[in-house]
Amino acid sequence: MEYLQSSESVSEGHPDKVADQISDALLDAYIGKDPNSRVALETMLAKNLVVIAGEVSSEANVDIKAIVRETLRDIGYTEERLGMDCHSCEIITSISEQSSNIAKAVGKADGRIGAGDQGSMYGYATNETPELMPLPINLAHQLVKRVDDLRKNGTISWLGPDAKSQVIVAYRDGVPYKIESVVLSAQHQPDITDKEIHYDLLEKVITPVIPAQFGSDDFFANTCLINPSGRFETGGPKGDVGLTGRKIIVDTYGGSCPHGGGAFSGKDPTKVDRSAAYMARYIAKNIVAAELADRCTVQLSYAIGRLKPLAVSIDFHGSGIESESRIRECIEELFELDPLGIINTLKLRRPIYKKSAVYGHFGRELPDFTWEDTDRVDDILDCVFGACKDEQY
Repeated sequence: MEYLQSSESVSEGHPDKVADQISDALLDAYIGKDPNSRVALETMLAKNLVVIAGEVSSEANVDIKAIVRETLRDIGYTEERLGMDCHSCEIITSISEQSSNIAKAVGKADGRIGAGDQGSMYGYATNETPELMPLPINLAHQLVKRVDDLRKNGTISWLGPDAKSQVIVAYRDGVPYKIESVVLSAQHQPDITDKEIHYDLLEKVITPVIPAQFGSDDFFANTCLINPSGRFETGGPKGDVGLTGRKIIVDTYGGSCPHGGGAFSGKDPTKVDRSAAYMARYIAKNIVAAELADRCTVQLSYAIGRLKPLAVSIDFHGSGIESESRIRECIEELFELDPLGIINTLKLRRPIYKKSAVYGHFGRELPDFTWEDTDRVDDILDCVFGACKDEQY
């Protein structure tokens, strides 16, 4: 069977990603001073305007406006011509405490934590890349990351902060065998020519990122679309409103896996939208790393205030060497799936979140991303195969 999978990513200067980074920078500030902070913050950006709204219950005092300006400065929004100037932009806040009803449902008298919301969260892993991530989203992230790096180190001086990528990969029997198309759009200064834009992005961004087996002259001549809309001088919040949580597929698996709909950024780890999605990835990655399946989707479903998930589901997409029901039994035995268990297992009460808000939350090599560890492989194999493990392996 043959099919195509398309995934996109966006740079740190894309307006939605700027919003995500601001929300998570604020979360880091609160949780860094008070690890038990309850935070749910949304950010909206328009031309030279930032609006912060949501709920915070915390012992910490945080200079919200200073953090917003610092985040904008780090990204590169430092001039009025970009439509967002960290020095002069207007910042509006509307923040209240968490609902007392939700607070009582989440925080139990005995110290346990109930789920901060209802919903289903998904984790995914596949052996098609070393990171155990789908190839399309992996390459899409690498492209925009390289654009940002070359902008910030001055290698491509005409770049603006906003950029988007898209990679379409052809699969045969579940294995990627060809890249059908690469799309890269990058904001630029008005005095740069289309020819210079095309050359720099092709030679300095796309060519170093695309794997060698796909990098023939014919590939680059026929499958790469660079700034297909034409000129891209106006970008960022000047060109489009930015909102927290509007890039949930970019944040996860690029469409290779279902999504429950809950965003991550700006939410503390009692919100299972975030923490349970991290745990689902942790489980799926360890299963694939254990070579029990080539592909694995894990679904965890919760009800607000409840301690345990209502359902745990595992799908190997026909690639497993053991039954999904047997693996599910082991997962429920080995992993603490209540919110406090997830928080403790993955060490989530730390200021680690801003760095997750761009280039995806999964498949990263940063040491703070504990959900990317594969330290439970032996435990899973012991549980699955028991006494016969030594004979089979």
